[in-house]
Amino acid sequence: MERIQSVNLDRIEWACAEYGMTLEQLAPIAGVSESAVRHLAAGDGITPNNLQKIAEFLGHGVLFFVEQGSVDVDNVYTPQFRTILNRKPHLSATLRKFVHRVEKQREAYIALQEAISEPGVSFTPPDMAAQASSSQLVRDWLDLSTSNNFRLCRQKVEERGVLVFQSNGYNGKWQIPKEEPILGFSLYHDSYPIIVVKKESEQRQLFTLMHELAHLIIHKASWVDDADDLESYNAQEQEASSLAGRVLVPDAVLESLSDQERPTNVAEYDSWLASIRQTYGVSGEVILRRLLDSGRLLQGNYTAYRQWKAPGKEGKAAIALTATVNPSTFSGIHLFALSLRPCRLKRLLWQGQVGT
Repeated sequence: MERIQSVNLDRIEWACAEYGMTLEQLAPIAGVSESAVRHLAAGDGITPNNLQKIAEFLGHGVLFFVEQGSVDVDNVYTPQFRTILNRKPHLSATLRKFVHRVEKQREAYIALQEAISEPGVSFTPPDMAAQASSSQLVRDWLDLSTSNNFRLCRQKVEERGVLVFQSNGYNGKWQIPKEEPILGFSLYHDSYPIIVVKKESEQRQLFTLMHELAHLIIHKASWVDDADDLESYNAQEQEASSLAGRVLVPDAVLESLSDQERPTNVAEYDSWLASIRQTYGVSGEVILRRLLDSGRLLQGNYTAYRQWKAPGKEGKAAIALTATVNPSTFSGIHLFALSLRPCRLKRLLWQGQVGT
């Protein structure tokens, strides 16, 4: 059987190291026999079929592993991919391959547009220099209505020149596994930047979409976020979350809420906010965060609500604490206790008419 002798073993070992594995661990995962890997390591070459399987798993072309010389990382990874890795150095092999796959889809999309001479859509977000009115500028730019959900907002974002991907909820190469903490990421380009949103609840997806869009608009940089990042004290994360919240829940919506009607029991907050949550497609937490940032809600109430929403005994304890306490008379001990914390892409791309 024909064997390729000119394989650059150093490059295969480098690619394995990038995914946190050894050459010996590669065989069962890539779908080749252990003997095939042993022959490769011994310098006996490898069959074209097995090399193809290894190359596909490691996210590079076959030619990459037969080319001689060391790896030039600057040529292998895009600046956007390197930025993502710098932010999350321990990004899993699954997520790294997902990022690679998304980048290839963008390249395919642009090539397709050029091939059919279809006019492109410019990504020209509003200038964020006018901070006081920035959220309204974004709403106007997106042409958001008073009734939104993830599907409609995704369409609006894509119409402004952003490629939006949503991961699958089932096994496959377009799935972000449930155990992965990453909720979304964005890859900044002057034209056709990318936003990826993990398959979650509609409300979570909508906030992640707007949070990543905020990074593209404000910071003009690539970003990757998990749940902790969305609540981080990092200045740039707070800027993104703040803009996302203000875009999704305009000031006029907050003004329609009466502080006098706010329940004293956090377990009743969702019912109090039900109409707004349904109309604007956001979670109660997003609305409460807006109230917190505007000085209309105590940190203790907000924390208690989050504890109540979280699974486990701590959430139940938060209910007990707030059920009999007036928000305006929280004592220091109550506040201390409550502070405890436990694309729309072209259809034919998705239909497999353009290779990935």
